[in-house]
Amino acid sequence: MTGKDLKAISALFYFSSAYDLVLGAVFLSFAPWFFRVFAVDPPNHWGYIHFPAMLLILFGIMFFQIAENPKTNRNLIPYGILLKASYCSVVGMHTFLSGNLPDMWKPFGIVDFFMLLGFIWAYKKLAQEKVIPAP
Repeated sequence: MTGKDLKAISALFYFSSAYDLVLGAVFLSFAPWFFRVFAVDPPNHWGYIHFPAMLLILFGIMFFQIAENPKTNRNLIPYGILLKASYCSVVGMHTFLSGNLPDMWKPFGIVDFFMLLGFIWAYKKLAQEKVIPAP
């Protein structure tokens, strides 16, 4: 693996970190506004939005850790892959099977799909490296 690949992997996870941290903070802080702007009926309790928002913040922190040291933290990447695959699956299923997903969720699904592909690439690229665990 080249130094260029390692920089690309770090950049991908820095972007993912910022994306999830900002998205989580927006839904945690401004969820009612966001739902009004997109004319989407909110859930019967904001806790249904706040909990996933906190999870996004948590994953954003994890992605930052991966970005800081991709070789050492490669073991965390499958959790990011599963997060992105889960969201893409839900968006895809509700868009293509039932056709009733509000449009506000779809752009996140597209971005997450490209991140998913990037995470898989990074995981495979990092597998080519011999990692010596930290003491």
